[in-house]
Amino acid sequence: MNKLTIDRRTKILHCLVEGASLRATSRIADTSYNAVCKLAVDAGKACAAYQDEHLRNLLCKRVQVDEIWSFVYAKQKNVTPAMREEIGTVGDIWTWTAIDADTKLVPSWLVGARDAECAAAFIGDLASRLANRVQLTSDGLSTYVQAVDDAFGSDVDYGMLVKTYGGPMEGSGPERRYSPAECTGAKKTVVTGDPDKKHISTSYVERQNLTLRMHMRRFTRLTNGFSKKVENHAHAVALHFMYYNFVRQHKGLKGSTPAMEAGVTNRLWGVEDIAKLVP
Repeated sequence: MNKLTIDRRTKILHCLVEGASLRATSRIADTSYNAVCKLAVDAGKACAAYQDEHLRNLLCKRVQVDEIWSFVYAKQKNVTPAMREEIGTVGDIWTWTAIDADTKLVPSWLVGARDAECAAAFIGDLASRLANRVQLTSDGLSTYVQAVDDAFGSDVDYGMLVKTYGGPMEGSGPERRYSPAECTGAKKTVVTGDPDKKHISTSYVERQNLTLRMHMRRFTRLTNGFSKKVENHAHAVALHFMYYNFVRQHKGLKGSTPAMEAGVTNRLWGVEDIAKLVP
C-alpha cells in the first residue's frame, strides 16, 4: 500500500489548519480526497491524545470560557427523526473552549451539546488541568454555575459577564439579516470567591472563537463546508488547537506560541512536527 511522505502529510495538514476545505486541500496537494480525509482523522486523534497528556499542571491565573455554535450534517430546523436514527448526532453542535488570558493557551475544549451534562464535563476537564487557584470568567449561561461549583468548589474566583443585546440593525436589506444583534450593556457578577472585577471579561475567548472560525472551514458561516459527522468535527477541532497552541506564532506574544509561554514546550513547533505525531 502506498503511504504519504512526511512532506506530503505536512502540506495537507498545513492547508487544513489554514482554513482550506478537504476537497480544496485534495486539489492543492494533488492527493486523493479519501487520503486527505483519513489523514485529517488520524491527525485529529493524535493531536487530541498528545494535548490530553501534556496540557497538565498548568499555572494559569486568569481563564475565560465560552461556547461557539456550529452544526453537523444539517441545520437543526431541517433535522428529521430518520436522520437521527441513521446518523446519530446531527443538527446543532457546540464547541466549549477555555483560554488563558495571559499566555493565550487553550487548555481545554469539548465538542457536544449546550447543556448541563457537557458543561459539567468541560469544566471538570478544565479543573483537572490546572495546578493552582484561578480567576474564571464565563458568559451568563446558567449551566456554568453548577458545573463550576462541582468541579472547583470554593477553590476558584468566579465571575460572570452577562451581556444584554438589542434588536438587529435597522432596515430590511441583507445587512439586517446577516448582522449580529447590538450589545446594549454588560453586567459583571461575582459568583464565587473574590474575583478582580476589572478582569471579569470574555474578550480573549471571544477573539479565540473568531480565530477558530477563520482557521476552520467547518465553522465558516453560509457555506457548505460543514461537518457531516460529529466525530470528524471533533478531530478537526483537536487539529486546530494543536496548531494554535504549538505552531501558530502570536504577535502579542512577540512571536512565541501559547505552549511556549505556558511552559508546556521549550521550542517552536512546525506543521511537520504535527505530521510526525501521526502513526
